[in-house]
Amino acid sequence: MPSSFGDGACLPYEQRPYREGVGVVLLNAADEVFVGQRIDQTAEAWQMPQGGIDPGEDPRAAALREMEEEIGVGAGLVDVIAESRGWLSYELPPEIADKVWNGRYRGQRQKWYLARFKGRDSDINIATAEPEFKAWCWRPFRALPDLIVPFKRPIYEMIVAEFADRVRS
Repeated sequence: MPSSFGDGACLPYEQRPYREGVGVVLLNAADEVFVGQRIDQTAEAWQMPQGGIDPGEDPRAAALREMEEEIGVGAGLVDVIAESRGWLSYELPPEIADKVWNGRYRGQRQKWYLARFKGRDSDINIATAEPEFKAWCWRPFRALPDLIVPFKRPIYEMIVAEFADRVRS
């Protein structure tokens, strides 16, 4: 039986909706990408800033908010230079879907933004109010699919393909 919020909490995996989300490919001056190692993972997996869209929130505003919440970089320190043409989706493996987002979703449908970081490394702060990352670094753009957990690899491959003509690394 569906939850009273219509969010799929009690639905079988195949019938659950996708969570609406955003992500940011943050480039430094050398066209390397910010990646953070999640604080809740033991695996050697890295990801870019990403998260959900609040009700009524514009996707671009959500992306800038998530970036500031996760790495302390506000909108004034970036230039957004591109937006994904469409929404990119990934599915959670069924064996973990009941544990993530209280089992309400089968995956995420995300809008991605490519942004140029105008600040200094010292402007990045992963020790936020609700930390998501335990470490961070800059990595080559085309290496992104090799850095993420396997079930998100296809979406990172789509991101690289989408923005490849705008990135040198």
